[in-house]
Amino acid sequence: MLPIDAQCLLEIAPRFGGAAGQRQARIVAALGPVLRPVLAGYGIGTRLRLAHFLAQACHESAGFRATEEFASGAAYEGRGDLGNTSPGDGPRFKGRGLLQLTGRANYRTYGQALGVDLLARPERAAEPELSLRIAGEYWTRLGINAACDADDVVEVTRRVNGGLVGLEERRGLTARAKLVLARLEGVRLGGAQPEAARPVLHRGSTGAAVAELQRRLRQLGYRLAVDADFGPATELAVTSLQAARGIPADGVVGRLTWAALEAPAAAAA
Repeated sequence: MLPIDAQCLLEIAPRFGGAAGQRQARIVAALGPVLRPVLAGYGIGTRLRLAHFLAQACHESAGFRATEEFASGAAYEGRGDLGNTSPGDGPRFKGRGLLQLTGRANYRTYGQALGVDLLARPERAAEPELSLRIAGEYWTRLGINAACDADDVVEVTRRVNGGLVGLEERRGLTARAKLVLARLEGVRLGGAQPEAARPVLHRGSTGAAVAELQRRLRQLGYRLAVDADFGPATELAVTSLQAARGIPADGVVGRLTWAALEAPAAAAA
C-alpha cells in the first residue's frame, strides 16, 4: 500500500489560514498515523481507490477542516427517514465525521458495527480516527470500491452524496489526489525520475513532455495526433496502455507508465 500520511492529505486539500487552518492541522495530524491501517482494513489500498476516497473525504470535510457540519442540525428535526423520532434528534444526530454520518438510525447502525455507543455519545462520531472508521464502514457497505475501480467519479459521488452536489470540485480533488499518489508511488519504487525529464502528466497537461508521450503511444500503435495537448484521446490511449500492462488505469502518467512506454525501446536495444 502507498505510504499515505498527514502530508499526503495536506497536498490534496486546500490550505487555510487562521482558525480554519488550525482545525485542519489538528484533524490531519490525528488522521495521519491511522490512515494506512484503517483504509487497508476496508480494502481501500489501490491508487484509484485511495484517490477517490481521499478526494471525497476532503470535499465532505470541507478540506479536512471539519468533522461536524457547520449547520445546527435543526433541519433534520422530525425526519423519520433518518430515524429522528424524538425531540432534539435533529441537532443531536447532525452530520458528523469525514463523510457526514447523519440521523439517529445511522448513528445506531454504524455505532453497533464498530462497537461504539454513538446513541449515548453522538459527539464521538466527530473524532478523526473514529470518523475514518465510520467512513470506511460506509464505503464498504455501499460497495464504492467497485466504482473506484472503474474510475467513475460520478458514481462514486452519487453513492457518497446521494446526488451530485459539488461534482466538479470532487472531480478536481480526485485528479489532485491521483497526482499526489503517483508521486508517492514513484518514491516507493525507488525515487521518481527528475521532474524536468519525466514529469507526471494528466489530462490538461501541455508541452514537450506530452508530445513525447504521444509519440511513444503512436509507436505502440495508438492512433492519436502529436499536438502536445493531453486531451481525451491521449487519456484514452494512456488508460488502455495501463490496463494492458497491469498498471492502475487512472489516466495519470507517472513512473510506472513511463517505464511501460520505454520498455519496447529498451527491449529493441
